[in-house]
Amino acid sequence: MLSQKEKNEIRRVLEDEQRRLSRTSQNALSYSMNHERNIGRDSIDESMEEEIFSTEMRLHDREKFLLNKVNKQLVRLDSNEIDVCEECGEAISFRRLMARPVSTLCIDCKEQAEREEAAVAQNGRGALGDTDLGGGESEKVPAGIED
Repeated sequence: MLSQKEKNEIRRVLEDEQRRLSRTSQNALSYSMNHERNIGRDSIDESMEEEIFSTEMRLHDREKFLLNKVNKQLVRLDSNEIDVCEECGEAISFRRLMARPVSTLCIDCKEQAEREEAAVAQNGRGALGDTDLGGGESEKVPAGIED
């Protein structure tokens, strides 16, 4: 069970991250709305511009996904469940939550999920980053946003 001081510290970290991600989202929206195609330029310039735009939008999607995880953790914090593993119900340590505030699994369950994910990837039946075995969700996860 987390102390009130620990909960306040986790809340501060999550809210700081929430503000940062919201600002980034605003910037990405502005960027996409102001993105202009320069017709008549050579194909290499147009290709480079489209690649940059595509990369910006992928980054925006990743940050949007992370923002949803932050929001979920704030709800879990408000309901006093943030330090409870979604898989086994055991406690998630304060140190783990401070290192990775969007963690929803205890270290043992996360390690097991990573072993299973690696085995699936090794057998060629999947690729790392396809699902978030670490967070307990069944939705697609952008690569690098695992728990």
